[in-house]
Amino acid sequence: MKPTINSGVLLAVTVLLRLRRRTQSRSRNDEKLTVIIVLALGVVIAPTPVGEGIFDLLGQLASGITDSSR
Repeated sequence: MKPTINSGVLLAVTVLLRLRRRTQSRSRNDEKLTVIIVLALGVVIAPTPVGEGIFDLLGQLASGITDSSR
């Protein structure tokens, strides 16, 4: 049996490892690379049921905040 790596899981682990580093030790290019990786993770996760659930949750949160400010 050949082991496979899910690209979403790999990107999520990469993001977590990069975000654990101290902010002071990051260069501007390092921060830009982290943003690009996070965007790629969002693109990979978006069409999945998990991504749709997160989108729905954020939509409900945003509408709740909007309704409470009126």
